[in-house]
Amino acid sequence: MRHRFLTADVFTDRPFGGNPLAVFPDARAISAERMLQVAREFNLSETVFVLPPEDPRHTRRLRIFTPAKELPFAGHPTVGTAHVLAAIGEIPLAGDETGIVLEEGVGPVAVTVRSRGGVPVFAQLQAALLPVFGPPPPPAAALAEMLSLAVEDLGGDPPTNVSCGLSFLFVPLRDRDAVRRARARTDRFEALFPGTGGPEIYVFAPDPELPGSDLRARMFAPALGIAEDPATGSAVAALGGYLGARDNTVTGTRRWVVEQGFEMGRPSLLHLEIDKRAGEIAAVRVGGSSVLMSEGTMEILAGP
Repeated sequence: MRHRFLTADVFTDRPFGGNPLAVFPDARAISAERMLQVAREFNLSETVFVLPPEDPRHTRRLRIFTPAKELPFAGHPTVGTAHVLAAIGEIPLAGDETGIVLEEGVGPVAVTVRSRGGVPVFAQLQAALLPVFGPPPPPAAALAEMLSLAVEDLGGDPPTNVSCGLSFLFVPLRDRDAVRRARARTDRFEALFPGTGGPEIYVFAPDPELPGSDLRARMFAPALGIAEDPATGSAVAALGGYLGARDNTVTGTRRWVVEQGFEMGRPSLLHLEIDKRAGEIAAVRVGGSSVLMSEGTMEILAGP
């Protein structure tokens, strides 16, 4: 049976930037086993399979696969799928902002699609789970070695594990040059996280390249079979927890623009917002633009 798919570049407003994504807008006849095979065939960071919602009040249900496994939540697939479904008319747009709810493994994810002249231009998700802080990280010297860096390249704040559905180890670096030079060593990663799969590694520095940006970042995910990811919305959601815990705002909204993927030739801009109430993080939102890139069909046999 032939199944329609579309691809989009996510967290960018221009072709060949951002993070590529494949979306199957009607995956009802595709088995989970085939979904993983299709994700391996595309070999992108993620491929999304869209299904009817389990709760009729919601918009769609998403199953998100890397080439290695299914994920309970991911940012660029959520943002990109919302854009794709709106662009092809699967989601009716209601004025300048349209609210939808996408069911994912972490639960319902609220997404706002902004449009101009009936065309989607920006999508923003609200994380279904607030940031949770994980176990202590390995020693700084071991992390630096794993990243092919010197200890002096690390930033002043301590590395920290944070999750909004996926676990990331945030490693602040001294400057943009240290971010550029970082290389994840798979052998040292496996030695630091034996038998657990390990967290995804997110390095960043408050040393952006573009006016209007706040941070420069890269993401390495050896455990997911992803050498480097050009734009990682789930990481930036969790980064909101890292930054929010260090921010002095008691009540209000803080915003950052994160540069990612520049070293890969896939420049991406991720817009992060957090709400704080009485000193606590009350909401995390991540958004960005997307660009439709291609459309086609794939022959996928039924069954496992």
